[in-house]
Amino acid sequence: MNATTVHPLNHPNDAGIVRRVALPDALDAARTRIRVPEFGQLSYYSAGPGQGRPLVLIHSINAAPSAYEMKPLFDRYRSERPVLVPDLPGFGFSDRPDIAYTPDVFVNALVEFMRRVVVQPADLVSLSLGGEFAARVAIEVPELVNSLVLISPTGFSSRTMPGGEKGMRLHRVISLPGLGQGAYTALTSRPSIRYFLRRSFVGPVPEAMVEYAYATTHQPGARFAPLYFLAGQIFTQDATNQIYSKVTQRALVLYDRDPNINFDLLPAFLPGRANWQAQRVTPSLGVPHWERLPETATAIEGFWAGQN
Repeated sequence: MNATTVHPLNHPNDAGIVRRVALPDALDAARTRIRVPEFGQLSYYSAGPGQGRPLVLIHSINAAPSAYEMKPLFDRYRSERPVLVPDLPGFGFSDRPDIAYTPDVFVNALVEFMRRVVVQPADLVSLSLGGEFAARVAIEVPELVNSLVLISPTGFSSRTMPGGEKGMRLHRVISLPGLGQGAYTALTSRPSIRYFLRRSFVGPVPEAMVEYAYATTHQPGARFAPLYFLAGQIFTQDATNQIYSKVTQRALVLYDRDPNINFDLLPAFLPGRANWQAQRVTPSLGVPHWERLPETATAIEGFWAGQN
């Protein structure tokens, strides 16, 4: 594993004792950073042979995400093809500035990453809200995206997020001095992390996942991006029509049940769109690549094999 970069931060732990929290690498792979205009440093992991179509894995957005979320798929394919996994802006080893985190911040960073690092057409596999970003990347730089796999994607649910002025007001409230950090501290204690992860697992939650989520949330600036997420500011309203309907590449949706969203718009979306397909991976609650890796991989590889 690479030499660990430590972001020291005096932060109360679950018992109220102040300590420093070290952030280890999420993946056992080379880690590199590039500077993204109007954002800062974007970190990414890479491994695999030098030849073959690149595979780009894009993690979700929540209170404690990072490249670690994509670890099962990274480990499975790293010996077969080039695999790259960015830490999205505001998370992991990427910079965590105090800026307005909008969908454009994430999409622009990914487009820059695709143009400067990936360079050639790649297969993208994304998780949850990362699916909205991946689809927008496919629209904005179609020459660099061969296919999309969206695992439990947002944007196919009739449930609406705050968004707009309502979401901005909510963000102003939860960002008040003391309140924002206090709320984020409560959300990112080990018991809270374990509680929220347990909702996404049919079986037991891997303890290593809890520990990495705890470490990555206890870094300087860790609360900035999640507070925009909690206020609904990182979602695209009507993503089905505004984003997914504009994708021209072949796309696969993997889903089953999810505690935070549903997929009730998916059945009406698929007919008449020959480039889109969907498959259930059951039983799962949002992270089938962790609990149903063989079935998930079979679905993905079958999809890839069917490409022209």
